Amino acid sequence: MSSGPYFVGVDVGTGSARAALVAADGRVLEQAVQAIKTWNPEPDYYNQSSDNIWQSICQVVKKVIAGVDKSEVKGIGFDATCSLVVLGAQGSPLSVSKSGEAEQNIILWMDHRAEQETQEINSFKHTLLKYVGGQVSLEMEVPKLLWLKRNLSKTFSNIWRVFDLPDFLTWRATGVDTRSLCSVVCKWNYDAANESWNKQFLEQADLEELTRNNFEKLGSDVQPPGRKVGKGLTAKAAGELGLPIGTVVSTSLIDAHAGALGMFGCRSKESKDDDVQGKMALIAGTSTCHMSITRKACFAHGVWGPYQDAIIPGYFLNEGGQSIAGHLLDHVIKSHESYAELKSTLGEDKFIYQHLNKLLTKLAAERGLDQVNCLTQDLHVWPDFHGNRSPIADPTLRGMYGTRHIIENLYQYGRAPFQTLLFCGGLAKNPLYVQCHADICKLPTLIPDEQEMVLVGAAALGAAASGHFDSLESASKAMGGTGHLVKPNPETLEFHNRKYKVFLQLLKNQRQYRSIMQGDTE
Repeated sequence: MSSGPYFVGVDVGTGSARAALVAADGRVLEQAVQAIKTWNPEPDYYNQSSDNIWQSICQVVKKVIAGVDKSEVKGIGFDATCSLVVLGAQGSPLSVSKSGEAEQNIILWMDHRAEQETQEINSFKHTLLKYVGGQVSLEMEVPKLLWLKRNLSKTFSNIWRVFDLPDFLTWRATGVDTRSLCSVVCKWNYDAANESWNKQFLEQADLEELTRNNFEKLGSDVQPPGRKVGKGLTAKAAGELGLPIGTVVSTSLIDAHAGALGMFGCRSKESKDDDVQGKMALIAGTSTCHMSITRKACFAHGVWGPYQDAIIPGYFLNEGGQSIAGHLLDHVIKSHESYAELKSTLGEDKFIYQHLNKLLTKLAAERGLDQVNCLTQDLHVWPDFHGNRSPIADPTLRGMYGTRHIIENLYQYGRAPFQTLLFCGGLAKNPLYVQCHADICKLPTLIPDEQEMVLVGAAALGAAASGHFDSLESASKAMGGTGHLVKPNPETLEFHNRKYKVFLQLLKNQRQYRSIMQGDTE
């Protein structure tokens, strides 16, 4: 193994905690994973445990640093899902469960219990909502806090602090009560332009209790990503993680945003283009997140942001997404009657996808088709089954052209042109999925050589906070590495233009169907 310095990146996803030991050039040297618990007591309710997550983190960090001199680990960065952590006196867990289990003190990001509260908050049309595409999502934290107030009043009245999960991790590591600008501006409706919480907005949302004592329950010390937190690891946390006391800890990022940070610094071997503004990063996991940053703010309906300094200081973030996109593809495969047979024959799911991709090529040849895409000539499916996150922002809408829809929506609101799409996450390993995006969006697509870009992004936080790089942007470019470029197939251009027209018509039709069923038309 190469000599230090080393940086540790910690990533808490929906179902697991991961850690990586990362070199200063962005190479992942060691990594480990540990499953975390999720409770799903009823439809749309998902709870987790901050104690369980921290224990899992300690296990994976100890594994990845086992073979190196611990003094050479110069910094650690955390990312996690944008889940709501609720703590009572002395930082003890407070239950978010109707049945009262204290261990279950996290409302997971994908929990949709706060639908009514979301609608109420949006009905006020507060000016702050312009930063979230015109309306809050029920996956954000303010609606969930209002749900707690109305449904679990004992929990709500005993709150000492509420955290986004990434900020809970930095607090647990350092004992310092700070918040990352990434979390609070993207998921908590923090007013970054005025560098403050908005008292009027919270009072209007019936959450006046959270404005008291300088918003201390929400967090009054807000810092941009990549900043050093306090004096680093406390003695307790250092012992649990197996690292020296005082190891530098960075302000955190949301998990998808950490992936974007890693990918914004990635470049193709053929290109010297280092302009982060021309890149859209797609983090393709359980859901797909679409991240891009600009020097000038872009307000686009149905797309979250512009979030000032949310990933890299000096840039505004726009964030789109497709809720449960990866999970939906898995569901389609695993619910098919042939899945069990394929699983027994081929083993891992990745081999099943490889088999199916080859089967599509064979089917196209048998039918005399030049392109695999032409198999869907007369098959049109609306792709949202867990609501549409962007750019329609309708959580009730049920149904691969969504990425193009997000891009064209941003263009409509004056965004500078994109030059490249970048992919990481599970779906980035599927060549057909990536090629389809390049073809549909008419943009070259870059697949980083280092696929664990979320972990690289988390480690880059620690590298910047430790002072090894002079800025977070410098850390991203130094650690982002190079990637493989997939170019659009010009022979499919007109086919996909026609398919996109059908996609837009499907949206129009869905709205008409809803109107008819509500008795609004004859």
